[in-house]
Amino acid sequence: MSSTPSKLIRGYEVVIGIETHAQLSTCSKIFSGSSTQFGAAPNTQASAVDLALPGTLPVMNRGAVERAIRFGLAVGAKIAPLSIFARKNYFYPDLPKGYQISQYEIPVVQGGSVEFFVGDVKHKVNLTRAHLEEDAGKSLHEDYAGQTGIDLNRAGTPLLEIVTEPDMRSSAEAVEYARTLHELVTWIDICDGNMQEGSFRCDANVSVRRPGADFGTRREIKNLNSFKFMQQAIDYEINWQIDLLEDGGEVKQATVLFNPDTGETRAMRTKEDAADYRYFPDPDLPPLVIAESWVQQVRDAMPELPRKMAERFQADYALPAYDATIMTQTQTMASYFETAARACGQPKLVANWLMGEVSRRLNAEGRGLQDSPVAAAVLAALIARIADGTIANNGAKQVFETLWTEGGEVDAIIEAKGLKQMSDTGELERILDEVLAANAKSVEEFRAGKEKAFNALIGQAMKATKGKANPATVNELLKKKLG
Repeated sequence: MSSTPSKLIRGYEVVIGIETHAQLSTCSKIFSGSSTQFGAAPNTQASAVDLALPGTLPVMNRGAVERAIRFGLAVGAKIAPLSIFARKNYFYPDLPKGYQISQYEIPVVQGGSVEFFVGDVKHKVNLTRAHLEEDAGKSLHEDYAGQTGIDLNRAGTPLLEIVTEPDMRSSAEAVEYARTLHELVTWIDICDGNMQEGSFRCDANVSVRRPGADFGTRREIKNLNSFKFMQQAIDYEINWQIDLLEDGGEVKQATVLFNPDTGETRAMRTKEDAADYRYFPDPDLPPLVIAESWVQQVRDAMPELPRKMAERFQADYALPAYDATIMTQTQTMASYFETAARACGQPKLVANWLMGEVSRRLNAEGRGLQDSPVAAAVLAALIARIADGTIANNGAKQVFETLWTEGGEVDAIIEAKGLKQMSDTGELERILDEVLAANAKSVEEFRAGKEKAFNALIGQAMKATKGKANPATVNELLKKKLG
């Protein structure tokens, strides 16, 4: 859906696909009743089923399936009426079974798409699939006197692996896709999105090619757990591959890790292909059957989705598409916007303030909108005073600063600080007469055709009124007086 051609980097086109592991927000694991709570002492939440001890059998977690259905509906995908679980075989210390239960040939979610903006350009990334699988454990390398410890608490935690087509052409697109996906999975309440705790992890498959050539060999950057690191890692990998090709080398398929301390990627292992995992259907799990009636139940319980809400904001509040998308990034933002817009009847001004002053202060203080000291109703009261001409924009920023740091009531702050705009045209005309008399040279220059002289006179008028005059009124009266 991008309306601009791919931007080349040093004569190469970048090709990026992303695989995201979203930990599903169930209280128990995907095939056992063990807790998924984060932070428990090592190996206290790994049951016999999670370890595949002899005589145990996995049982599917209905809540995990329901969350997968919810995601599929949110991205416009097909929900497979029948899907199959397979064993993905590999050996690693934190994989207690020697295999991972996943889905291969027939995933539960097939297709779909995610739309987002990069700047004011709209993009669309197509999804290949989203499949259910269990997480592995975790290798711990710190505080073990040079040894590695294994914590199997995560083993069996339910994951939804979301795989894109190779549709992205820059690190900026990849980051905005990941942000949008993160917002979506938290919006529909299937994942808490906590990247520090590993609930939302991205792997970026990166390759480069000359325009029009076949896809290049990809390298997979594993376990990117922040959007900042994702951009840095992809940009480094792009330039590393181009440098290698320009020097006559050949990119070899590999799995790499990003080191945020050095800003570099390094190869971890040769990248496996599907055949290396020797997938076969899990004999302990029957096919997953999802009736259309179940899908309909989930559909009926779905919240209004960001994309639909953005369309409604465009229709109901006359917001531009970009503004509507930003206002629906999170449910908190959407609720705040709609509350304020309804209260003051100035939706565009509300959106401007949310994208401007409010976001600036929140970002500076590392807060989320839910922690804003200025409530939606209070911002609406401030914007209403801008709209009715009581205060100018500069005065409104002073009021906002006081609301943010001290609290209070909008009209009381305006009165206490003397920020009310002059609305008495008779008083304004008297001041303008004084300004014209004191700036005869600027008057002559304006009448001689110098437009800058008019702006100078506006500035003098605003200075004379200590910024309290309505600029539009000053402009209108001054033009009349100058003929």
